[in-house]
Parts: sequence; C-alpha cells; structure tokens
Amino acid sequence: MSVKITRDKLQEVLRSMNALVKKDVLVGIPDSAPERRDTPVTNAQIGYILDRGSPAKNIPARPWLVPGVEEVQSECAERLKKGATAALSGNQQGVDSALTAAGLTAEMGVKAKINSNIQPKLADSTLAARRARGVTRENTLVDTGSLRNSVTHVIREKK
Repeated sequence: MSVKITRDKLQEVLRSMNALVKKDVLVGIPDSAPERRDTPVTNAQIGYILDRGSPAKNIPARPWLVPGVEEVQSECAERLKKGATAALSGNQQGVDSALTAAGLTAEMGVKAKINSNIQPKLADSTLAARRARGVTRENTLVDTGSLRNSVTHVIREKK
C-alpha cells in the first residue's frame, strides 16, 4: 500500500494552528470603553465594584463576569473545538470564525448573568433613589443598561 500526496497543505495547517494557539479570546468591559456622562467612574470600574463589592460603600458583591462565562463554558468549548478542526484543515477563516463565535457566546452569557437579578436584592434606599429618577427596574445590576451594554469580547495575540 502506498500513499500519494495530491496536495501538500502542511504550511496552511501549521499557519492555522499557530494562529489558534497564539490568540486569546477576552470577555469583559475594556477600560478604554467610552466614558459615562452620569458619573466620573468608567463602566469597567463600576463592573469591578459590582462584581467584587465595596464594604466601604455598603455594596455587596454580585459576581457576574466569571459566573457568566462559566455558565456557557461548554458552548464556548464546542466553538473552540470547531476552530481546532478548522486549523487541522488549514482553514484560517474557520479558525477566526470559531474564535469570534466563542467570544460572542461568552459575551452573551455574561450579559444574561447581568440580567439574571443576582442576589442580594437592592436596598430600599437604592430602589427609592431609582424611583426618584423615574426608574422602576429592580434588577440588581441593571439601572441604565450602560454596564451591560458595554460588555464585549476581543480577540488578540497572546502576550
């Protein structure tokens, strides 16, 4: 039995594999996100405070970033598996599409977590302050929607 090579795709495969392993898919709120008009604090800073809590400001921790990604981890893994398959075929476009799909999946998981009304419930004083501004929402992490809408993903070269 002999093997006949009809097309040598080794360089394409190596290039695609290299592209896959040298990239990170990051999800969160970039500190460079547009500034808010209603506060001097950025969405990234607000997100950190809400995720970790601030005893000094009497803000309880309501973890949303890591739990949001964890809830869609298996879906992200499936997307990345498709990227690995594409890389083994020398399909760079398939690798890029898989990384983007994984990023979008994680992004949507985080936004869903923010929308899930993470406990503990808001203080009566917070709800009263919202009502005074005409906001009737009682979701713990969604007041204006600016934080949730600033969640995104990026694909970048590993450092």
